Amino acid sequence: MQSSNDRLRGPGGGFENAVGRRGTADLPPDEASASPAYDDPWYDALASGWGESAGARVPEPASPPTPPEAAGAPPRAAADVYLEVQRSAAFQEVRSRYRRFVIPAVAAFFVWYVAYVVAATAAPALMARPVAGSVNVAMLAGLGQFLTTFLLTWAYARHARLRRDRAALELRWDTQELTRGVRGGAS
Repeated sequence: MQSSNDRLRGPGGGFENAVGRRGTADLPPDEASASPAYDDPWYDALASGWGESAGARVPEPASPPTPPEAAGAPPRAAADVYLEVQRSAAFQEVRSRYRRFVIPAVAAFFVWYVAYVVAATAAPALMARPVAGSVNVAMLAGLGQFLTTFLLTWAYARHARLRRDRAALELRWDTQELTRGVRGGAS
């Protein structure tokens, strides 16, 4: 049986034979016998590294050189683009919407959690009070902690979807377009 990379599988084509067959032709003779090779589909990609050619073993530039800017204008760096976006009103609005939800939600949940812990330690008689059968106040409050966690997660996801995601996606798109211009059109 053969795999997608034309290496045999099954009896006689497993790991042991792949180690012996591995491409040692591009290594010097002394390294070819001394270095083991592994039948790993990612081995070649990781060995050559990102932005390197497989044959020359010389790093290639990650992106083409940036084109000359307009006459007299200093070249813009990607950091300048991100600082410009960070200072924009749209970014500040997304951050303020995030803070307006998260800070009160975290504060309310923290107060609720601390109240549960304090009540469990300071008022054991209150927490041991039966509510229905063997279910007491402590059990209901503990389950309420789980329920509150799930409700808070749902509310956060809903708030993000309705109030922030679209604006954040537009900001990301604009940022990518601006940095693509800085990098000379490479994506």
